[in-house]
Amino acid sequence: MKILQMNFEKGWRGGERQTLLCMQEFRKAGHEVALLTRANNELSKRALAADFTVHTLQKSWQQLPFLIRHAKQFDIIHSQTANTLTWAVLARFFSTTKVVFTRRTAFAVAPKKERMTAFKWKKADLFVAIAQAAAQEPRRLGIEPIIIPSAIQPPRINLQRAEALHNDFKLKSNKILGTAAAFTREKDPLTLIRAVADLHKLRQDFVFIHFGADGDQTPAAKALIQQLNLENVYLLAGFREQVEDYYSLLNVFVMSSCQEALGSSVLDAFLQHVPVVSTNAGGLKEVLADGRGILCDVGDNKALAEGMNTLLDHPEEAASMAEKAYAYVIDEHNAEKMGQRYLQAYEKLLAKDR
Repeated sequence: MKILQMNFEKGWRGGERQTLLCMQEFRKAGHEVALLTRANNELSKRALAADFTVHTLQKSWQQLPFLIRHAKQFDIIHSQTANTLTWAVLARFFSTTKVVFTRRTAFAVAPKKERMTAFKWKKADLFVAIAQAAAQEPRRLGIEPIIIPSAIQPPRINLQRAEALHNDFKLKSNKILGTAAAFTREKDPLTLIRAVADLHKLRQDFVFIHFGADGDQTPAAKALIQQLNLENVYLLAGFREQVEDYYSLLNVFVMSSCQEALGSSVLDAFLQHVPVVSTNAGGLKEVLADGRGILCDVGDNKALAEGMNTLLDHPEEAASMAEKAYAYVIDEHNAEKMGQRYLQAYEKLLAKDR
């Protein structure tokens, strides 16, 4: 097959990582893969370094004329983002190439956008959701996705970076908890800060490290940390590349999201054998099911604190939970398995026209 992957995001986040993983797996299976993306973004740089054919554009709208000219060269056009799906759908007036879309979010569709979103989604020949949570809105709008979980690859861990952070923050506690999440509303950092304050009332033998970029909740989060006198307990490490390098420091990883399609940072924690306490938002409920972590209701800071306290007090139970989670992520979120699932879906789609 000749496959074109589309992803026009500026940064390097979960969707971009998944796009490159898909490309790598498709090529391993013997297929011809190309990428259409934004010029000079991180995805284009990594794809070029991996010797893929990369088509780069400056402006988002330029995807449409590109597809009008070149879509017929491909068997499959795989749109990895909502933005790219818009242009792939418009290009269908000029080409019969099959369009696949992967939804990676669990956000509700705004009422005023429902008709346009449903129209666009229904124009995809195949709709993929990365978790049941990501499939709920399409189903509500009359679309039945197939579920293909995202994959994750064991990273090469640089323990020296963890040691350097330990020294930089002068960490004296034997118990270190943490999270990796931007300070945005959907990540609900304020509930997490309150949970850490509740835990601090129960015990004072820990610190909490928050890795993550600033967002709309940053001012409120900093004010709450100060208000609750947590300056020496709740440590802000900011955004860090290869944040997985620091997971070796953690006794417990915590997620407080109120919206989450999957929760790739939780999968990263699973890979590093770190036990997890999390809210049950979206796909997190699926990921941490069957005893792979402690689940709490969204917004329940008391439950999060109790979960953290339980894992700190019962290290053997925490270790057993972490091993179960590790086995799960290695099997269910395996890159090769994800690639095969997509390729089987592609083949089934193309077979309909034969």
